[in-house]
Amino acid sequence: MIATAFDDLPPYNKVLQEFAITQGELVQLMKRELTSPAYKLWVAQGKGVKKPTAKSTFPHGR
Repeated sequence: MIATAFDDLPPYNKVLQEFAITQGELVQLMKRELTSPAYKLWVAQGKGVKKPTAKSTFPHGR
C-alpha cells in the first residue's frame, strides 16, 4: 500500500478506493512508516497535483 501511494502514477483517489481507507488514515500510515525526508517528499508531490479548474466565462467577452 505504501509503495502504491508513494508512486506518482496511480491517482490519489484510486489508492484510497483500492485499499478502502480514508485520506486521514493514509496520511497517518505514511507519516508512521516513511522517514521524515520521504514523507516530506510525498507531501510535496501531493501538493503538486491540482484539481481541474473551471473555465471562466466573461459575460461581455474580452
